[in-house]
Amino acid sequence: MSTRVNKSLVWLHGEIKTPPLSATARLEAGVLLRRLQRGDSFGLPHSRPMPVIGSRCHELRIVDENATWRIVYRIGTDAIVIGEVFSKKTQATPKSVIDACTRRFKEFDAIIGGKE
Repeated sequence: MSTRVNKSLVWLHGEIKTPPLSATARLEAGVLLRRLQRGDSFGLPHSRPMPVIGSRCHELRIVDENATWRIVYRIGTDAIVIGEVFSKKTQATPKSVIDACTRRFKEFDAIIGGKE
């Protein structure tokens, strides 16, 4: 039996619901987030680091029927912190998403005293 402690999910922005995600994509996102909460880590094709946003920041990839979804998250000591959920339409992550996530994570750190 595993003795891993499950981390909380902290949503700073965005949500995963059907619609706009298909039920299958929502289920995949939930499974991947649950695995992150349990301490699993993964690389491509499911996740890639996003150091431009900050340390321990990543982008989860969810391929849906009509869209490709991204969940920007940061792995903290006690929580997986979600900065944004968006439909990605180009190869590069939009600067507006990078800027918003950077700001949200900084604001979160200020509120909790930089513990994450």
